[in-house]
Amino acid sequence: MLIKLSTDKNVSEVAAALQIAVPANHFGIMQVHNLQETMTRKGVEFTRECQIFEVCQPQQAKKVLEQNMSISTALPCRISLYREDGKTILATLKPTTLLAMFNSPQLAGAAQEVEDTIIKIMQEAISA
Repeated sequence: MLIKLSTDKNVSEVAAALQIAVPANHFGIMQVHNLQETMTRKGVEFTRECQIFEVCQPQQAKKVLEQNMSISTALPCRISLYREDGKTILATLKPTTLLAMFNSPQLAGAAQEVEDTIIKIMQEAISA
């Protein structure tokens, strides 16, 4: 259900690489949430680095939403970037697993394409 990759690079380096890899693979970055900054701003002490990239491929989103609008609850796709045990981790929920929850087998191909591209984006970000 979870795809995780790790690297020795720091969070900032991988975040910068994601800023390049996402659009290079025809996805867009909708939002980046920096949890450490957001929680601190709200008065909650949180010292761990964690950024969540919300990414979307509009044509794929349109395809699945035209078939089943309830899938909007699982969009956009997210790539989480955080430090754990001295490594930087990139993690995402498998789009194929998420889509299976919506009983829309006709969209399995679209989910697999999105999943393959997200994995490619993550691999590019750690190898850049």
